[in-house]
Amino acid sequence: MKEKLWTTTFVVNMLLNFIFYLVFYLPTVVIGTMAMDRYHASASIAGILSGIFIVGGFIARLWAGNNMKRLGAKKLLYIGTLIYFLLTFVYFIVHSVALLLILRLVHGVGFGIAATASGTLAGAIVPSSRRGEGIGYYALSVTLSSAVGPFLSMFLYRTSGFYSLIWLSALLLFLALIGIFFLRVNEKPTDSSAITENHKKFAWSNYFEKEALPISLIAFLIGISYSSILSFMDAYALNIHLSEAASFFFLVYAITVLLSRPITGRIFDGFGDNFVMYPTYLFFALGLLLIGLAQSGWMLLIAAIFIGLGYGSFSPFGQAIAIRNSEAHRLGVTTSTFFGFMDMGVGFGPFILGMFMPLLGYRNLYFASAILALLIAVIYHFVHGRHVKTEN
Repeated sequence: MKEKLWTTTFVVNMLLNFIFYLVFYLPTVVIGTMAMDRYHASASIAGILSGIFIVGGFIARLWAGNNMKRLGAKKLLYIGTLIYFLLTFVYFIVHSVALLLILRLVHGVGFGIAATASGTLAGAIVPSSRRGEGIGYYALSVTLSSAVGPFLSMFLYRTSGFYSLIWLSALLLFLALIGIFFLRVNEKPTDSSAITENHKKFAWSNYFEKEALPISLIAFLIGISYSSILSFMDAYALNIHLSEAASFFFLVYAITVLLSRPITGRIFDGFGDNFVMYPTYLFFALGLLLIGLAQSGWMLLIAAIFIGLGYGSFSPFGQAIAIRNSEAHRLGVTTSTFFGFMDMGVGFGPFILGMFMPLLGYRNLYFASAILALLIAVIYHFVHGRHVKTEN
């Protein structure tokens, strides 16, 4: 008999994570455009306004992972969500690019704490026999937000202005604060004196899980490659006159992940890591190649299907690999290590790829990203894939 997966706590936690990521996308997608329009910011500053939020989130993930056992996932959810909620209102009183940069950095802290606590909780409450399947379903909350968020952000910004996005973000985070109350978490009390003593000494192990670093490095590289889609798709689609098809790209991506996740989750649990992960890199590379080759809307949407099968499958199963051998008291550190590296890849990717843009152009940038995806498969083989048989 299968262990129960769809508990109230699991479902509520999924909804919370959906809100955290949706609120991340709502201002982030248009904040660069807003800054250029309202404050005449340069394109490079506009890019930093998006990326610096991720930097704040990364710092917060390290802190949250280090303090997860001491404070508990539920308490950290309240702390992170409250910071996230309250700082949302500061957008109404900030009227300069410099202050906006500071706000984006600190606002990312709330997101990082809340998302890490939610991810850690997901890893703890999913039955070990259904970990790939459970984490896969949980990760759909991120997938759906990545489809709904950009669309809603651009639509509301055009029709109602930037502050409508802020009001919606505040409302969603208020609902999240209420939702945390319904989580039922059995967190064992810990010897606080021992933990306090341990935290007095600086150690990298308090912030990073050594065992999770190989798959986290892969996540960082995957994030860089995927940022070519998040950052340049709109401009590229405009350049090749496929803007209408591009507006449906993330919708097709999300539908693909929704339909494939139940199947890939069971394959992962039943046949092991490599049966899912190697095809993941191949599909991702093929999707990026098709974006670079796109001459029609259909070609772009077929690319979205392959990106969904590729990148859309990596996040949940990468997390499952990262936390597989994690001890209970290290689950928070492990989760923050994996997602912290992945977020940094997505956050810094636009700066890294942007340096090559003048030399390569859009099409060649996607070809280069496809080559990177194949290179990632080779790196994965050496750091994890070839050891799977002996481990399992």
